[in-house]
Amino acid sequence: MSTPADPPAADPAADPLERERAHLAQSRTALRAMRADVEALDISDVTANWVNAEVLQSQIDDRIKALADLSDTPLFFGRLDYLHAVGADQAEGAEGESPADGVGYQTLHIGRRHVHDADGDPMVIDWRAPVSQPFYRASKTDPLDVALRRRFGYDRGEITAYEDEHLSDPAEAAKSSKLLQQEIEKPRVGPMRDIVATIQPEQDEIVRQDIGGTICVQGAPGTGKTAVGLHRVAYLLYAHRDRLARTGTLVIGPNDSFLRYIEQVLPALGELEVRQSTVGGLVEKAAGVELRGTDSATTAALKGDARMAEVLRRAVRSGVTMPAEPVVVVRGSRRWRIPAYELEELVRELLARDIRYGAARDALPQRIAHAVLVRMEQAGEAPDDRVQDAVARNAAVKAAVKACWPAVDPAKLVLRLLSDADFLAEQAAGVLTPEEQKLLLWEKPPRSVKSAKWSAADAVLIDEATDLVQRTPSLGHVVLDEAQDLSPMQYRAVGRRCTTGSATVLGDIAQGTTPWATASWNEALTHLGKPDSQVEELTQGFRVPRQVIAYASRLLPAIAPGLTEATSIRESEGDLTIERVAPGDLDDALALACLTALEKEGSIGLIAADARLPLIAKALAAAGLPHLTPGEETTADSRLTLVPASLAKGLEYDYVVLDDPSAIVDGEPDERTGLRRLYVCLTRAVSGLAVIHAAALPEQLAAA
Repeated sequence: MSTPADPPAADPAADPLERERAHLAQSRTALRAMRADVEALDISDVTANWVNAEVLQSQIDDRIKALADLSDTPLFFGRLDYLHAVGADQAEGAEGESPADGVGYQTLHIGRRHVHDADGDPMVIDWRAPVSQPFYRASKTDPLDVALRRRFGYDRGEITAYEDEHLSDPAEAAKSSKLLQQEIEKPRVGPMRDIVATIQPEQDEIVRQDIGGTICVQGAPGTGKTAVGLHRVAYLLYAHRDRLARTGTLVIGPNDSFLRYIEQVLPALGELEVRQSTVGGLVEKAAGVELRGTDSATTAALKGDARMAEVLRRAVRSGVTMPAEPVVVVRGSRRWRIPAYELEELVRELLARDIRYGAARDALPQRIAHAVLVRMEQAGEAPDDRVQDAVARNAAVKAAVKACWPAVDPAKLVLRLLSDADFLAEQAAGVLTPEEQKLLLWEKPPRSVKSAKWSAADAVLIDEATDLVQRTPSLGHVVLDEAQDLSPMQYRAVGRRCTTGSATVLGDIAQGTTPWATASWNEALTHLGKPDSQVEELTQGFRVPRQVIAYASRLLPAIAPGLTEATSIRESEGDLTIERVAPGDLDDALALACLTALEKEGSIGLIAADARLPLIAKALAAAGLPHLTPGEETTADSRLTLVPASLAKGLEYDYVVLDDPSAIVDGEPDERTGLRRLYVCLTRAVSGLAVIHAAALPEQLAAA
């Protein structure tokens, strides 16, 4: 369906803005009709049984949810006028041309989802369709057959303005988009929004990368790497829906607060089937243990060391012993004997193949049964597969397998490793030093798996052992955000979940705030099992103001000297204030800074060292300032969130009040980790940052 060209007449009814508003109203009506059509479906005569009916009804319910019209979200945010008609395959069936000053062109409205009219002609084109790509990529130097690109300004879902770029008109100079800048800088209240209206060319290149390979995005603060990763999932689901519907998709974030912050992005794009989890949540569920313990930073780093994979591999196979007795199988009046040396050959062959422990254990009785069948055939019998299966189930064969290749319970195995010094020493010989082995051992070994106080690092070890026994199912695509903080063993845990699929890895080396944070993406991708992955770097910021990112970048030489310093395309430099107060006045100064920030529009984050939070909470209460905790949704009436520094990563606020930077640094186990934590906290602001401190600033920030 085509929208007529804007005529030159001054008829108010033909005003371009009013025509666009009319098209929006018609599109909303069409979307409601699409939803009504799905709601009216009668499946009573098309399902063979109740199971099929349940599955089909579930799919219909999901489709109804995906067709919801969000009143505060515009159905389309842009428009493209092509010089020539595009192919139906590109435009999802769009047809037609309209005259514009004698030049044939085709008009398409670009939005969050596809909307068609009663005749099936598109009224809104999905932003992921190939024909929509020039909205993000076209320029004056490469217009991509686009005559006009129109952007729309919105207020609560209604069109308020539009802005045109005549990309193929040599008489019009290139210009930056004011509406685009306003949308980027718009104050935010509530969870993270989608960025389909503001995706930049370098971001779009990453979003539309094919599913065949894994891509790693090194992104400085404010470059939109999280949004890019989420929109890449949405794009892949659009381009490879059948494939990913079978294999599944997963988004992995650093903590639950972060997941709550991003959880509305994909549903707003109509994608409801993407799972979200933390690494800890994944492995805890898979390991089947309750996490009630904690490790010191040194012990956690050791448990996350890649060398633990070899220790576990040895431990899993340590129970395999060579048979000392023959196997005698009785069938009817005949006895079939397999000598011990032949059994040993079968066991050694399976060990040499290095297949998973459980698969080898399942294969061994079949190998023994095959050896029996060979003897039967040599004796003139003609056994078939049923006979081999029966022999494999024979009590003598089962007893021999149990004796030489015992079953392994992964949790019990890890419990033994961490409790039994002799067993650990045997498996870790030449891999871990005696001092490292002592770090791993529990001071007071628990009596059972259930009573053990497992830590998050322990669950990763159990997950590794489980995979050594039985292969972990692979998903079609995994997005791993804030990946710089993972240990090698955690990378392996994630990699197991996309061995036959692909991944999008997102992170920033400078924001690595764990003692085991990765030193390089090549190292991380190797542990992930994707060593040949493509690494892209985003250095152009869209969210963090210029003054703020320049101030935070003073820390880069100390925390990540090899990284390129981020720049910002923000026209507004942003607000940056740094105030030192007397120690006794610090809490009152923080409350006053929050009151000042609340006079402005948008969300406010008060970020402080974790240990300082109870005192600050009391000060806010005394000042009559109610506050939220990370993960709670901000509203127009409740915009202040008190954020522990340990949970600030990935979150954004219009205005940030930062408490005592030195306390944040001192709250970490070492200076580098502390400065990296501070770098994270400094770069959470979208419009302004106020640093309030009583202690001296770290020397890197104090320098001019």
